Amino acid sequence: MTDTATAPAPTAAERLDRFRAARQQSVQTANGFLALVNTQWVAEEQTIWGVPGTWAPRPVGESGLLVTAAAVDGITVDGAIVDGTVAVRGKDDPEPSSIVFDDHTSGTVIRGEDGQYALRVWDATSEAIRDFGSISTFDHDPDWVVSGTFTPNPAGTTLGFSHIKDDGATRELPVPGDIAVTIRGAEYRIAAFKDGRRLQLVFADETSDVDTYGVGRFLFIAPNPDGTITLDFNYAVLPPCAFSYNFNCPMPPKQNRFPFRIEAGEKQVLGKDGELLHG
Repeated sequence: MTDTATAPAPTAAERLDRFRAARQQSVQTANGFLALVNTQWVAEEQTIWGVPGTWAPRPVGESGLLVTAAAVDGITVDGAIVDGTVAVRGKDDPEPSSIVFDDHTSGTVIRGEDGQYALRVWDATSEAIRDFGSISTFDHDPDWVVSGTFTPNPAGTTLGFSHIKDDGATRELPVPGDIAVTIRGAEYRIAAFKDGRRLQLVFADETSDVDTYGVGRFLFIAPNPDGTITLDFNYAVLPPCAFSYNFNCPMPPKQNRFPFRIEAGEKQVLGKDGELLHG
């Protein structure tokens, strides 16, 4: 006799636990948030802290950077040892270059909004990975699953977002639509910018800088074809800059700062001693 019984579907809390376990693992990988030890913008020929070689911009219109090194430096780009000057393609290229410095240090090249490129250095044995303990979280709370409506914006609509390291300057990021949600009897119209096929909500609330990371938190969402949208704040996550100072994260715009506590989602990055990792 064949046993056709199937396991029960996981509960919402169990699905969240699985998501959180995957997050704990991902931030500690060789290219996880905790591994980023340097982001250095390259405007002219220069050296980069922590890695060998001389780095310089490529001609305008070409993706990435140039690296000049001797074979003894041990830099590998796209599987070949660098002995001379080699082009290193950025992540904006359809085929970005792979960069390896040694058995635990790698690199990637990113493009800024102004067209300038930076080298990011990742160390799988970083101090942050060594000292990491956990990501503290609120318990699952079904009351923080909020329904709203999504109204598309005219093509080309943008909103200025400030970033931590931009000294108050704003970057105009595409905002595909207007999100209306009602929380505790009040309607809020919030903005989320495009992140691939998803929307990225950057928000703060009255837990920010008290129980949760001071800069704010992220929530990734997607509207349904009928215009409805669900904001499950249990899946609110800490931004990359909570794990490494070498990220430059966006800050919540005024309309995304809620005047109440959202006791859901991730709270802080903790060290093995239970204290804030970046206290």
